Amino acid sequence: MFRILLLSFVLFMYASASVLQESIDKAPVGATIKLPNGLYQGNIVINKALTLLGKGDAVHIQGKGKGTVITINSDNVILKNLHISGSGERMENLDAAIELHHVKRCTVDKCTISDALYGIDMNMVQECNISNNHIRSKPFDISLRGDALKIWYAKNNLIKNNTIEESRDVTLAFAKHNRIEGNTFKNNRFGLHLSMSPHNVIKNNLFQYNSVGMLLMGVKDTNVTGNRILSSKGAAGIGVVADKVSNFHFSNNVLKYNAKALYIDTKAAEQTRQRFISHNLFLYNGEALHFHAAIKNNVITHNVIKGNMDDVVKDTRDGYTRNNLIAYNYWGRYEGFDRNRDNIGDGPHQNFIYSDQLWQYDHQAKFFYGTPIMSIIDFLFKVAPFIKPVLLLEDSKPLMQEETTPDLPLQQ
Repeated sequence: MFRILLLSFVLFMYASASVLQESIDKAPVGATIKLPNGLYQGNIVINKALTLLGKGDAVHIQGKGKGTVITINSDNVILKNLHISGSGERMENLDAAIELHHVKRCTVDKCTISDALYGIDMNMVQECNISNNHIRSKPFDISLRGDALKIWYAKNNLIKNNTIEESRDVTLAFAKHNRIEGNTFKNNRFGLHLSMSPHNVIKNNLFQYNSVGMLLMGVKDTNVTGNRILSSKGAAGIGVVADKVSNFHFSNNVLKYNAKALYIDTKAAEQTRQRFISHNLFLYNGEALHFHAAIKNNVITHNVIKGNMDDVVKDTRDGYTRNNLIAYNYWGRYEGFDRNRDNIGDGPHQNFIYSDQLWQYDHQAKFFYGTPIMSIIDFLFKVAPFIKPVLLLEDSKPLMQEETTPDLPLQQ
């Protein structure tokens, strides 16, 4: 049983750094240091397994405005119920509220991080638990803030039930087998940015008012499920970017009110199906599915796609690439019949470019979307096209109703 070391002082004045640092240095391995309400000076270093536990709701560890507030160099360290603030401002030094460096099984729980350039810097860590925290950066321009979580070469970590707002990004680079669940990402640049990070699970998070909700670059074997990606704003306004991903499973997500809901860029050399997009809601976005360069190697099934300005956009002029499996989606624009009432349209749903060419290749023309003149041009293109329309995507078995239906066998 761990010994419990109770700090028997209550601070009404600013405590010197030596008080908390000396208590940490003198504590036996595995001790719990219980901190009463007060203001403690930071820039402390923890080199042994122990717990720092805030006993009240006003336990504040404040840095000196230089460097990192709490540096952890040992396994099995727990920080709980603390307010941590006042890191330095040097981007090249990764000044942070908390630094975890080459450690295992550490926990940061129920902490508030504010006025910190970087929130938590996690370098080559394993089996750590970052849960129930509120993280906010320094009040700089968004490009000058640090990352709320910077996770490098890390694996088997749990990031759960945190609120991350007004920071730059949460980044994972060369990080694998991590679970990111139940978090809220608001008013950041990239809510979540994964680069070359395989085998991660991103589940049941809320992304709202970010420039980009999720940016996934070169990742493989990744599951993104049950997330709400709403109201991406700014110059990008993209819900999710899937850039050269492999074995990517995207299911049961809600994407609403984004300029672009899902942006897909494929690898030139890829051959087999790489993206599995199913049971999502694409509602009231500027563009639901935006493909860069090619539409290929996708399985797109059982989605609801309605109320968008454009359902499918492709930003090059060549036609539909036919090595996809697209069926059993509900399209708000489908104009067909269901004579046998099996909830599957009698004919395919085809996404063409008609007058849409005017704004898909000249975005300034989008200003006229929904105006009478654009509606007339679009109608004339459909009735008597004098330029051959371009087929972008075809759903072979579109659904007539959007209620949940069981998975049906898919034919090649």
